[in-house]
Amino acid sequence: MLVTWVTFIQAFLILLVKGTDQWSLRESSNCELNKKQSDLNSFLWTIKRNPPSYFYGTIHVPYTRVWDFIPENSKKAFQESNMVYLELDLTDPYTISALTSCQLLPQGGTLQDVLPRDIYGRLKRHLEYVKLMMPSWMTPDQRGKGLYADYLFNAIAGNWERKRPVWVMLMVNSLTEADIKTRGVPVLDLYLAQEAERMRKRTGAVEKVEEQCHPLNGLNFSQVIFALNQTLVQQESVRAGSLQGSYTTEDLIKHYNCGDLNSIIFNHDTSQVPNFNNVTLRPSEQITAQEIDSYFRQELIYKRNDRMGNRVKALMEEHPDNSFFFAFGAGHFLGNNTVIDVLRSQGYEVEHTPAGQPISR
Repeated sequence: MLVTWVTFIQAFLILLVKGTDQWSLRESSNCELNKKQSDLNSFLWTIKRNPPSYFYGTIHVPYTRVWDFIPENSKKAFQESNMVYLELDLTDPYTISALTSCQLLPQGGTLQDVLPRDIYGRLKRHLEYVKLMMPSWMTPDQRGKGLYADYLFNAIAGNWERKRPVWVMLMVNSLTEADIKTRGVPVLDLYLAQEAERMRKRTGAVEKVEEQCHPLNGLNFSQVIFALNQTLVQQESVRAGSLQGSYTTEDLIKHYNCGDLNSIIFNHDTSQVPNFNNVTLRPSEQITAQEIDSYFRQELIYKRNDRMGNRVKALMEEHPDNSFFFAFGAGHFLGNNTVIDVLRSQGYEVEHTPAGQPISR
């Protein structure tokens, strides 16, 4: 089973979202899903050149949950393009090994060496709870495919004592019943990469593993401890029945299938880290939460958008006769300082492509 960071740092890791934001997001998700082509979502943008190239916004969920709601012209753009580029090359074994190495504590260290004793104890107890519960979380379909609880737990949480606290924090967020039920099916990004290889398209990546990994390791120790503690507080509250998960895979999938181009939702998918802002935090904790949010927004969204946009430009200039299909997390195309903004600032015309609009060959 291929387990990459995008499958266990799930798109909906939004912890403790401010009450007003949570209400507005949940209200806006009440749309009717309609498979009529003209009513489908569109996360496709056309880069006007000859031949045309495309941006496509993905989310990190099982492709089977969204594929039927992707318009035919988006699929046509994928089929017509002869070069497919993603953020990372998810089919390259080096990508997987490099991401695994990036998550480990240096010099053979362990979490017991670096975490405060109380947090380490709470973490260990929570993981024991998850391992105990996981067999009951598995679906008959998963078991029918030969996916068993012990194997899945070890695939996600194996070697957890050797991992850096920030990665353990993200791992804990993915060890929920709703997330476990989605395992065993390729996420949309990986499915597109596999299909591109099957169709013998040239594939590639616009980022290096280190460029996605190092910013996560760049938080200082006090910020990491704050983040891990808040994560455990939330999960412990869910276990005790005093809190429901603030935002789930189902919410994200429904927004995507409804074509909700709301950057509030998808920027969390793009940065792939929680939002710790919460009105119940103490003033000093609010400051820490805002610092973390600002750091990740700058490092994992704005800086990456600029770098990705410039590499897209370089690729198109290097291969002027090829049509590209660039599939990145949807948040890279929504909000401020997007990849699209970078291309437009350099003279390219990029326009949103609604469902039903014909695709040029």
